[in-house]
Amino acid sequence: MKVAIVDDEPLARQTVRLLAERDPEVTIAGECSGIDAAELVARTKPDILFLDIQMPEVDGFDVLAAIGASTVPAVVFVTAYDQYALRAFEVHALDYLLKPFDDARFDDALQRAKKQVLSGRIDERLQRLVETRADPNALTRRFLVRQRDKVVFVKVEDIDWIEAADYYVSLHADGKSHLIRETMADVEKQLDPDRFVRVHRSAIVNIDRVKEMHPMFRGDCMLTLQDGTQLRLSRGRRDEFERRMRAK
Repeated sequence: MKVAIVDDEPLARQTVRLLAERDPEVTIAGECSGIDAAELVARTKPDILFLDIQMPEVDGFDVLAAIGASTVPAVVFVTAYDQYALRAFEVHALDYLLKPFDDARFDDALQRAKKQVLSGRIDERLQRLVETRADPNALTRRFLVRQRDKVVFVKVEDIDWIEAADYYVSLHADGKSHLIRETMADVEKQLDPDRFVRVHRSAIVNIDRVKEMHPMFRGDCMLTLQDGTQLRLSRGRRDEFERRMRAK
């Protein structure tokens, strides 16, 4: 059985690898930090995934959202969460290793994961955990952009502006554009209204990136961003934009 290890700490990955390699039925498919996990899983197609939850750039729940909870049949969470946070795993009867763990506890988790693989059952409890863990009212911290052979994580604070593009939305960040299959209305709901403002039917702007505003005819304005991008501010949205700018 192929095992993949995702943890941002090299020493933690080494610990899991050394313990897993003691089992003659296991081979290590690969290991990485959270930001490279989606690519690793897509490339190696592991049977078992040891997944750390607390990682600084991309946490374990982001990894599951990126690869799809049903991509691997067995996931063992490795976490330093406190007992309150661990209730989520216990409610859904999902296995986890609480750092620091001993050899016996690791072996128990590995054996249960192997049995799940042999049963051929895709664990739907993972999907329920991902769905119930997320606060429906929480603002998005990053967008997951699926590309041909990888998933790119775009942090919200890096976004300069957002553009409607047919059935997609284009995120403009750090001089690059990233297409996601969502509507402008859905994206707008996920953003901090104190930072992002709809300036036109087809554009949302990060007000921290606005450098200048130039009045035009009929009440419209032209916004110039720090990178030189120019966006039209429609007359009907001007009052709200100026209110947000003053509050900022």
